[in-house]
Amino acid sequence: MKEKIHPQYTRTMARCACGNEFEVGSTRENIKVEICSKCHPFYTGNKSRLVDTTGRVDKFKKKYGLN
Repeated sequence: MKEKIHPQYTRTMARCACGNEFEVGSTRENIKVEICSKCHPFYTGNKSRLVDTTGRVDKFKKKYGLN
């Protein structure tokens, strides 16, 4: 392998929108994620969706005149 062409791989902190912080290995210094294993519905068993879907149903009804 060639010398001095590969990015530096280090340990860094990843921060979730819910406030959870965890250590990961990456070539980037700061990592921000929207959903992590502490707040994702698959891992928590929570049936409510955390992803913003506001207005999707209203947009569909308006588009197809189902009001």
